[in-house]
Amino acid sequence: MKPVSLRFLAPLALAALLAGGGCGGENPALPAEINESLYREGQQLEKQGRTQEALNAYLKVIAKRGDQAPESHLEVGLINLYHIKDPVAAIYHFSKYLELQPNSKQAVYVHGLIDSAKREFARGLPGQPANIIPPSELLDQVESLQRENLALKAEIATLRDRAAATLPRPAPGGTAEVIPLPAGLTPLTVAPLSQEAPPAEARAPSAATAQRTPPAGRTHTVAKGDTLYSLAQHYYGNRSRWRDLQSANRDQLGGSSALRVGMVLKIP
Repeated sequence: MKPVSLRFLAPLALAALLAGGGCGGENPALPAEINESLYREGQQLEKQGRTQEALNAYLKVIAKRGDQAPESHLEVGLINLYHIKDPVAAIYHFSKYLELQPNSKQAVYVHGLIDSAKREFARGLPGQPANIIPPSELLDQVESLQRENLALKAEIATLRDRAAATLPRPAPGGTAEVIPLPAGLTPLTVAPLSQEAPPAEARAPSAATAQRTPPAGRTHTVAKGDTLYSLAQHYYGNRSRWRDLQSANRDQLGGSSALRVGMVLKIP
């Protein structure tokens, strides 16, 4: 048998090295997402019915892992859809899961969740012919929701940057070196698993929340692009309180969430 020429073996050896070493992939410094202490904490808090605390735990996992947290995006989407009743945020996190895991066995299930969130959002849209808004105003509302979605992405990116700034990295001597924080950022702290957060009624409202709380008898004149979601975020800091605005203005809205430019809304 004739010896094999080296010029034929070289490409095979290079291919073997590439296959063994990989060309990127997940960060080897991070454990599997389901083994993250914060992810397990979120699972435990959900079983206890403490969904808001579970939501905070999953968001911290997303901030820490960036694009290596698809399961946390899925959990955040479920909490927004079924507990917080914020279908817009739910759609964003479900879509993020599909972006990170397009071939997952759960992809069909998640597509169904997105459809459910869209139906939940559509329930607040006008259902009677008298309440149908012009296409131009409906487009303005859709654009406003898209801007809110982009703002949510920016908040998550900020949390991720803060988490990355505080992660230790090995120094040449073998000890851990803490990356200094950029000016203006504060460290992202994570409470130990054994430390329970105080009840919601025991936590004093923040100054920002207090400033957003409108005085009694306040009204708002609807401008172009306003939605109940954006007004709830503006006045209460919580988009899920749009139903409070709808109930307070039932004499004008009925069961609809459609707004008309110039409409004067009561802000409870």
